[in-house]
Amino acid sequence: MRARLLVLAAAVLFSTGGAAIKATSLTAWQVASFRSGIAALAVLVMLRGARRLPDRATWLVGVVYAATLVFFVFANKNTTAANAIYLQGTAPLYILLAAPFVLRERVRRADVVFMAALGLGLAAFFMGQEPARGTAPNPALGNMAALASGLTWAATVMGLRWLGRRSDDPTATQPSLVAGNVLACVLTLGLALPVEQLPARDLAILAFLGVIQIGLAYVCLVSGIRGVPALEASLLLLLEPVLSPIWAWLVHGEAPGQWALIGGAIIMVATTARTAWDTRTG
Repeated sequence: MRARLLVLAAAVLFSTGGAAIKATSLTAWQVASFRSGIAALAVLVMLRGARRLPDRATWLVGVVYAATLVFFVFANKNTTAANAIYLQGTAPLYILLAAPFVLRERVRRADVVFMAALGLGLAAFFMGQEPARGTAPNPALGNMAALASGLTWAATVMGLRWLGRRSDDPTATQPSLVAGNVLACVLTLGLALPVEQLPARDLAILAFLGVIQIGLAYVCLVSGIRGVPALEASLLLLLEPVLSPIWAWLVHGEAPGQWALIGGAIIMVATTARTAWDTRTG
């Protein structure tokens, strides 16, 4: 039960990112840079396994993880939290397309059905014209950033699999969390500066994003994932895309569009079904 609660806690903490990012008056570059800088320090303090010096392979995975962090901030600054998290949730589609070439994993008939379902869910997001609003001033740009975050998150997941195969150490992938956040901070810092004013409210939100939404969430995930079967962990983590639009609605009054809800539902159902199928047949 403790392990399950830890995985659930990780999902809840991850889900707060969209609403918190929208609550700052800072630019996307500033949020991306400062959030990741704080997160890198938090992960170093909280996870002992993350304190090893990254090797070349770890930095390589850190590059795509850094891109994911930055794209996710831009997505939430420009489109709805629902669109940002659901479009990032298309990552399994890219993994299935690339896995035969990158990881030498074959595509099965069930995977083709899953890819078709994800493609249908993805198409739903572009069926209607999303109106601009205060919390989503440029939906088209935000949707593109969210799609890019799905692609780079897929590359991150494959990179983490690759790192995990290179070592029997269960903490082998943790330095990549630090590497990604350091790169995200450093590479966007030039565009984040100068900062004319940093209100206490924005500083508090940045601290929450770095320490709690990223740092503590990963501590919970790393601590809980070892005691939970893969299927159950995947299903528990689906709480993140469920809660993310709810936090945005509660905090900002942001309601996702009809087509976004349809597309998100298709993606979540397809992901759940494939996870169950993989466990049953694997």
